Amino acid sequence: MINKSFFPLRYKMVAGTFILALIVLFDRIMISVAKDPIAADLDLTDKQMGWVMSIFALGYALFQTPSGVMADRFGARKVLSGVVMIWSLFTALTGAVWNYIVLLFVRFLFGAGEAGAFPGISRAVFKWIPIGERGLVHGINFSGGRIGAAIALPLTAWLIEATGWRLSFVILGVLGLVWAIIWVYWFRDDPADHPAISKEELSWIKHNTEEQKGADEREQVNYAKLFQSKNMWFVMGQYFCSNFTFFFCLTWLFPHLRVKYNLDALEAGFYSSAPLIFGALGNWFSGWWVDRLYKKNSWSLSRKLPAIVGFSLAATGVIASVYMTEVTGAILFISIAVFGADMTLSPSWSTCIDIGQEHSGAVSGTMNMAGNLGSFFTALAFPYMLSLTGSDEPFFFLTAGLNLLAIPLWLSIKPEQKLQLTTTEVKT
Repeated sequence: MINKSFFPLRYKMVAGTFILALIVLFDRIMISVAKDPIAADLDLTDKQMGWVMSIFALGYALFQTPSGVMADRFGARKVLSGVVMIWSLFTALTGAVWNYIVLLFVRFLFGAGEAGAFPGISRAVFKWIPIGERGLVHGINFSGGRIGAAIALPLTAWLIEATGWRLSFVILGVLGLVWAIIWVYWFRDDPADHPAISKEELSWIKHNTEEQKGADEREQVNYAKLFQSKNMWFVMGQYFCSNFTFFFCLTWLFPHLRVKYNLDALEAGFYSSAPLIFGALGNWFSGWWVDRLYKKNSWSLSRKLPAIVGFSLAATGVIASVYMTEVTGAILFISIAVFGADMTLSPSWSTCIDIGQEHSGAVSGTMNMAGNLGSFFTALAFPYMLSLTGSDEPFFFLTAGLNLLAIPLWLSIKPEQKLQLTTTEVKT
């Protein structure tokens, strides 16, 4: 079937989630760019700043599964608008902190609020996007985060110099609130409820997404079964490895480049943005590849091959960057590593929808929880390993090793094996 509309309504929904991904990473990376002025104002050490960066990831990780469950139960309209309002409030409140403990508290709650973003997006994709289009849609959504972070690095460096770090956080908080208001007004959890959708597009969506449970059935969901599945543990393990690579770029890459290569803030911002642009390209390429392989009736291969190639590139790029003596060479290979790491995102989130289906919010949230535990350890591992060994090399070798570990995990994943989380009873 060919859609009659030049720009179908589901693509407008994807445009909204793409913009949200921009905002997510814009808010998240601000703390890295503001590290030096915050540390100077609050008299914090690098290790304390490591905890400030990692405490976000801990809050983000711990609330992933609950956020996914809420998205499945209440829908992406309420959950996404609600969590965006919550984290935007704590983004703004970051500019009002007065000591280390308060900063930790605010950043933890900021992470907890932001936890609902991608599980909520995953739920929206499940309801609105046909299965043969999901790889590219996931690639587009995650590229939004990378592009947002890439833009944020030089732009927030300028914003902090122009307005100060405190007001900069307030400005970002207001931006998120505007998105939340527009989303709750425009979006509908079921595309059939949207007044602007055409009959042709609605039919196309319904005939190319997974069949829903009948009205005469009710389900009892046992979320403990998530952790009884080997498939789920393999998915979680590989995502832990993927996030370990990427989160370094969101936290320590900017200050690392400033110190190691003696750069000013604007120079470090532009160099640090390059890997994020490569990450966006990796998302687009992988998303296209996932859908192309799927349409050739290679369901399992469409998830595994892009991820395995991605992790291989990530390990190679990380190792090569260690031996570069100039900033340009180091950034080139880190960019290749992030391109590879981000190639793993579309197959990962597509697999969550494959195995989770009507419970895709909970499944994707659980995977993202594991991934962001990797982020939590990344933000701490870099300053502590640097302090312990006096070199950044052990951290990069650890990162490369985790990327290689993810390859056998992907070989063990079965995307076609749906998780059995429910027992179904027929109503009498």
